[in-house]
Amino acid sequence: MRPTTLSWLSSIKQQFTPSRVNIYFSILCFFSPPVLGSVVSFVFNGGGLWSTLQVALKRRRFNVDRPMVALTIAIYAYCGALLLASIANNSIVRDATHLVPLITFLFFPFSYSVWSISQKTTLARIVILSSMAACFGALLLTAIQYYWLGMLRVEGAAGNPIVFATVVCLGVMICMAGALSGIERHRSVLVCAALAGIIAILYSGARSMWLAMLISGIAVLLIHRQKLTSKHSLRWLLVLGAIGLAIAALGFPIILDRAEFLRSDWEALAAHGDHNTALGFRVAMWQIGLDAFREMPLFGHGVGANGALIKQGFLDQFGMNKGFGHFHNGFLTALVEGGIVGAVALASIFVVAARNAATVLRISVDPVERFGATMIVIVVITYLTGGMVGILVGHDILDSVLMIFLVSGTYLASGRTLPITEERPRPLTPAVP
Repeated sequence: MRPTTLSWLSSIKQQFTPSRVNIYFSILCFFSPPVLGSVVSFVFNGGGLWSTLQVALKRRRFNVDRPMVALTIAIYAYCGALLLASIANNSIVRDATHLVPLITFLFFPFSYSVWSISQKTTLARIVILSSMAACFGALLLTAIQYYWLGMLRVEGAAGNPIVFATVVCLGVMICMAGALSGIERHRSVLVCAALAGIIAILYSGARSMWLAMLISGIAVLLIHRQKLTSKHSLRWLLVLGAIGLAIAALGFPIILDRAEFLRSDWEALAAHGDHNTALGFRVAMWQIGLDAFREMPLFGHGVGANGALIKQGFLDQFGMNKGFGHFHNGFLTALVEGGIVGAVALASIFVVAARNAATVLRISVDPVERFGATMIVIVVITYLTGGMVGILVGHDILDSVLMIFLVSGTYLASGRTLPITEERPRPLTPAVP
């Protein structure tokens, strides 16, 4: 090879060192959910497979941090509970396609180990800046879908308004936490990005995410309450409040419209027993789900039974031909799929994650560690709030994003940075003839 070719190849190779690959991977993980939709699932699962191979071939060390181990046990217990439910129901063949997505959860400890070679400060900045870009991208998609395509409820690239609002809510809270943590200096841009994301969430019409955004925002403010005492911070809060009121005024017609829908649905259900509304469908599915849980309370019906149970329940109890894939309540869905064992295992994931975060927030003053713990608090609140009236896990985007936040948040909060063990790549030299 000629020297110019060798230098060109060497330059390319330097751009794909393990550390740089982690950077590119992290950017995609936090930017793509609202803007590129299911791309995040391909990115995370592809990275998880690669990480598993790296650990299996001993090119990367398996990082055994106590918080990660505790969370891994909870995650694997949930996957095991669903597998046990299928075995108990003798429905492995029927449930096979529904069990395959659990691979996303199984990648957790391997992705954690490979992500652990990243410098924490660098990773934290990537999380913040990528989330900031995602919020601006979400606003752009909102403008296109609402004003150009005429969509009444925007759904970004997620294909679902609630999923879109969920991942944007996470981005908004990351921008808010980043602005208060002091890790990133560009506070004004982060505030603008958070406000852009808030507008996108309003136009999604996802009422559960409006509540999640409020609760998560209060949690972030409480975590950083000591930094809100200075005059500079108070001035920012006043500006943020003023702009928030302007956004509320802008989104008032949407809020009023969604509130009116809820009121009319409630009146139809309470006064006339009409289940043929959005609220009515949910109440019907909750009743069907509770009945199904009572039939098999310990191990449940298996992950592939939801569709048939819901369809049959609507026909038998309400005389309607309706079909859904879940019960619009995450823990009720877990009770039906995996029984008490499955629901307890699912709850343990969020309990362990919250406990890990609380421990760090109680004892650590390091801004990066506290930011990682805040990430965990944000994802737990957002998922649990949305999961009470929608899907908690079982969606490719939501599952991947949950793992991304738990992996990176746990590492930033309480993980050890592992060295890159392999030697530096040797410079390319021409072959000796």
